[in-house]
Amino acid sequence: MPMTAVDIERLIKEKFPDAAIELKDLAGDNDHWAAHVVSDAFKGKSRVQQHQMVYDALGGRMGGVLHALQLTTGIPKSDA
Repeated sequence: MPMTAVDIERLIKEKFPDAAIELKDLAGDNDHWAAHVVSDAFKGKSRVQQHQMVYDALGGRMGGVLHALQLTTGIPKSDA
């Protein structure tokens, strides 16, 4: 069963309560998502580390329940 935006956002927010999250269903099937996640937790981390942190928050659902995720991350602009 595919993951809804609500489920994805809930999992990310559990790990990063301050996160601003934008989700877009790329194929209209709840199975191919684009996500932009902004959090202070990413300060001082490389892009790869930031993405690993988000994948960790999804708890191993990537490639299974969540088939595809086009991910971008960043820190809040006021902190950049």
